[in-house]
Amino acid sequence: MGKVYIVGAGPGDPELITVKALKLIRQADVILYDRLVNKALLKEAKTNANLIYCGKLPKYHMMIQETINNLLVKYALQGKTVVRLKGGDPFIFGRGAEEVEVLAENGIDYQVVPGVTAGIAAPAYADIPLTHRELGNSFAVVTGHCQKGKPNDIKWESLAHAVDTLAIYMGIGNLPYICDQLLKHGKSEDTPVAIIQQGTMDEQKTVVGTIESIVSIVEAEAIQNPAMIVIGEIVRFRERINKLKQINSSKVDFELKEAY
Repeated sequence: MGKVYIVGAGPGDPELITVKALKLIRQADVILYDRLVNKALLKEAKTNANLIYCGKLPKYHMMIQETINNLLVKYALQGKTVVRLKGGDPFIFGRGAEEVEVLAENGIDYQVVPGVTAGIAAPAYADIPLTHRELGNSFAVVTGHCQKGKPNDIKWESLAHAVDTLAIYMGIGNLPYICDQLLKHGKSEDTPVAIIQQGTMDEQKTVVGTIESIVSIVEAEAIQNPAMIVIGEIVRFRERINKLKQINSSKVDFELKEAY
């Protein structure tokens, strides 16, 4: 009997993978990987490893979940060391729990290896901490896309007031709906919003607005998935840091001119 490792590959930057995850990639006989996994990590696999793409695009699944589940069981029963490589953390909107359930039902030995999730990493790379003593003492991670499309099952009336900061995954397609729901349930239209596209990657792009303005900004800047949405006063920290950087940059430029 083999063993299956449900492994978080991190948010995109290949250097953010854990030591344990990298070790397992190098040892695996079979790697089933998702669309958002950085391909540089696959170069770490041994030469005879079987690499299987399981990517899913919005509204299009290259491989349905049932097929993925069956492959995990199949290769484990063949005595293989199997790595199921998932972007971010496997238990944060990654369907890792469903895969674990199937493995347990079939008596397959498994281990879950946590990964750095985009909801924390992408804002950090954009100078937005999810907590701050002055600006935010609580946050919630929320899906912006449910099984049937719009996140109608989310309790937006509670989220609008219960926590200081919202980190929303997979929400670009439903951004107008999300903003309408928050406004409907009492969130101020002036609440800051940041959208971080391709978080932690060289191509990372961040736009900032408010609940009232962010939809038009996203359209003008052609922001697309994968992207994280961060809503709350904590977004103002980015502006604070940018001002400090500008002041210090001007100071350094002045001192250099004086030196010459």
